[in-house]
Amino acid sequence: MKNNNMIYCGFNEDTHGITMLGRIVMDAWLFNLLPRDEDCAGWDLARMQNLMRQIEVKWDAYGNLPSRLPDDLRQSHAELYAWATERARTRGWNPELDEDE
Repeated sequence: MKNNNMIYCGFNEDTHGITMLGRIVMDAWLFNLLPRDEDCAGWDLARMQNLMRQIEVKWDAYGNLPSRLPDDLRQSHAELYAWATERARTRGWNPELDEDE
């Protein structure tokens, strides 16, 4: 998110993707709310919040737990987050550090 005008840089340009906004994009891909080639680059905060509300409705149906997803979605979730985690590590992400470190 660019601080000066609150525009998201997009998942592909996000520092490593494992950020709050990056996770919104990944969950939108998971629930087919966005095509995989849409990474939300150029989206303003209001548009991201609207997408987040749609995702919350989807997660609420499964108690907000990946283990409660149907088999196909659970498999897609595991694959998507494994890919994103590996991608983030190659970009310097350390899961033991806070976002500000």
